[in-house]
Amino acid sequence: MTAREPRIQVDTQYFPSAEHALPALAVQTTRLVDSYMLWVGTTDVEPDQVGTAPLQGSLAKDWACAMPVRETPGTPAAATSLYRSSSSEAALSMAQRLARRFKKQIFLSIDMPPSLGSLGQEGKILLAIERALVDSLKSHEAQ
Repeated sequence: MTAREPRIQVDTQYFPSAEHALPALAVQTTRLVDSYMLWVGTTDVEPDQVGTAPLQGSLAKDWACAMPVRETPGTPAAATSLYRSSSSEAALSMAQRLARRFKKQIFLSIDMPPSLGSLGQEGKILLAIERALVDSLKSHEAQ
């Protein structure tokens, strides 16, 4: 009998800051059957310690689930917020885009400190977060 790969795989990746004013990001990807559970947050841990970053964050700051639409291309993915704070609702639209692009169910939790929004960096950090998530998912899809 041959050994089977586990059906659930967890991986945490470090994404250094593209700009000096932005923090580094940690992305934890839990690969399930035809779906992904993603946590992304800012981190100040060293790259070799990135596995500890999710333990310092919060799963439910801005959390959403999206399902890809299979029948009609171009239709937005069905999505709902599982939990959100009043300060952010970026996970909902980002989960929809990721579900549509990768054709998988996406559970997405974004853990971003409110201070980044007040410093006028929210747009830049959200773009960096989406790029990190796309890169992470592309690497998992290639496996």
